[in-house]
Amino acid sequence: MKDIIIIGAGPSGMTAAIYALRANKSVLLIDFKGYGGQIINAKSVVNYPGIKEISGIDYAKTLYEQVTSFGGEFVFEKVKDIIDGDIKKVVTEKCEYECKSVIIATGTVNKGLGLENEDKFIGRGLSYCATCDGNFYKDLDVAVVGSGEVATDDAIYLSNICNKVYLIIKGDEFKYLDKISNIDNIEVVFNSSVTNINGEYKISAIEINNDKTIPVNGVFVAMGQTPENGNFRKFVDLDENGYIKSLDCTTKVDGIFVAGDNRVKELRQLTTAVNDGAIAATKACKYIDTL
Repeated sequence: MKDIIIIGAGPSGMTAAIYALRANKSVLLIDFKGYGGQIINAKSVVNYPGIKEISGIDYAKTLYEQVTSFGGEFVFEKVKDIIDGDIKKVVTEKCEYECKSVIIATGTVNKGLGLENEDKFIGRGLSYCATCDGNFYKDLDVAVVGSGEVATDDAIYLSNICNKVYLIIKGDEFKYLDKISNIDNIEVVFNSSVTNINGEYKISAIEINNDKTIPVNGVFVAMGQTPENGNFRKFVDLDENGYIKSLDCTTKVDGIFVAGDNRVKELRQLTTAVNDGAIAATKACKYIDTL
């Protein structure tokens, strides 16, 4: 029996744990992937206030050590369901865990290119976040893959940093063309998708399906994200893309809270993730104190 169970051990979940533990609450974090979340794929974090530079894995390790030093516990299992009640239960594939309050901090999964060697290049030229990693490609040539508004905004952002930005889109029409038509160093490559990534240790080029090879130093995948909220839909309100609707980290069920990239928000960054964790934990602690 724990005061709080946190589903998800990324930055938002571990921040929530730190705040709850400091409030003298017992905490269990459950995550089937291990601790750290997507930040572990970041080669270097340079935009987090107060830390000049740190690798994603080192940042996650520091958070993990901080949580355990305060008495937080981790189990690495896949959560299947939550059972609501005066005492709530979190059901995994192996066990049932009881608690007074739950924080859902499951984050998102990036939609990838679907290539066999894709994982090899994460942190070695392949990124899913232009805002996070764009500065590593100053004055270099890069590609953005995607045809939506996020891909367009990523291309514009990178055009101010990089020498050349190739925007790879699948179709022959692009509704955001007006936004980039006056930016000289953005080139739209129509009717194309990436079929292979070339390079040894780092990316040197991409191949696209019209038998063309484009030399680039970096590839930014902007094909969207998938939130991992499906198992919790009876406790939360979801938008059309599956994100939890919550302005203040609460849900429609008392004692169940949400934190991190899996909720509707304008910006999904490390700073906003830890912000959510602090807010959700504070609200969960206040809820427990009323019981």
